[in-house]
Amino acid sequence: MRIRTPTVTSKDGTKIAYVKAGHGPVVVLILGALNSRKSGAKLAKLLASRFTVVSYDRRGRGDSTDTAPYAPQREVEDIAALIDEVGGPVYLYGHSSGAALALQAAIKLRKQVRKLAIYEAPYALDGDARKAAKEYDRLLKKLLASGRNGDAVALFIRVVGVSEKQIRAMRRTPMWRGLEAVAPTLAYESAVLGGGHSLPTALLAGITTPTLVMHGGAGAPSMRDAAQAISEAIPKSQFRTLAGQTHGVRPKVLAPVLAEFFA
Repeated sequence: MRIRTPTVTSKDGTKIAYVKAGHGPVVVLILGALNSRKSGAKLAKLLASRFTVVSYDRRGRGDSTDTAPYAPQREVEDIAALIDEVGGPVYLYGHSSGAALALQAAIKLRKQVRKLAIYEAPYALDGDARKAAKEYDRLLKKLLASGRNGDAVALFIRVVGVSEKQIRAMRRTPMWRGLEAVAPTLAYESAVLGGGHSLPTALLAGITTPTLVMHGGAGAPSMRDAAQAISEAIPKSQFRTLAGQTHGVRPKVLAPVLAEFFA
């Protein structure tokens, strides 16, 4: 018999599925595009000896429901509902576009967030990158509107550096159908990052939460530059390079860094 996953009800009625692991102060994991709560299982396990780790399905994914129309503020309300359920204040960790969401949550929820750690929020810093982000957003919406979910997934993973040969191979795997099912949430990620995925300088300047901004030493220079710009814009921030890591940071490398910062 399948064990029912616990849920909380967000402000707009959306059911947000979550799991808890471990004991101690609460850490909420906010992951990026095409990820579910299961994606953070290894990291949660590594942190569970010192923290209560909350992993959740962002709206429109996994066992969570969804409510139209989408707005980033609704995802912040999802996090607020989780905090109310598990008890705050909490520590937040955000990865990729989940990091952009975590930054917004730190502004909106303020005293409910003790500390914030983010890894490689993919903001665009120059005109060419912002132009490319706008074109990606236009194409993504066109594909989703015409029901071409598989092509929307392919567009996204192509943009993040996956080769055409790898995409063709991925289309033949059992997991592809699952990716197609959550393809509409790719538009959510783009909305969270904002128009042209521009660095939200004014928002960052208003963050008063102690923040750790990280990037991978073996990753894309654009991610390093974005992390540096984010760190410079947030008053109470630390900047850290995780040597040898790419955008898919290894949990064994990340966990001790988070544990040290959240201690």
